[in-house]
Amino acid sequence: MIKINFSDNLRLLMKEYGVNQVKLANDINISQSAISAWLLNKKEPSITSLWLLADYFNCTVDELIGRSNF
Repeated sequence: MIKINFSDNLRLLMKEYGVNQVKLANDINISQSAISAWLLNKKEPSITSLWLLADYFNCTVDELIGRSNF
């Protein structure tokens, strides 16, 4: 079974791209509270949100959710 590390991967990408929650939220038109909930493992993103994040960070959804490496 593959361990899903979405919040860890999101945090890593945010650091690599030099963006905080507010900037990311504004850039992809998602609420900052949603991003915070994802980072705290309180909620999971929708598939649409995953697509937006993958496009923003130039990676695949599989990479975001930990099914493959960056």
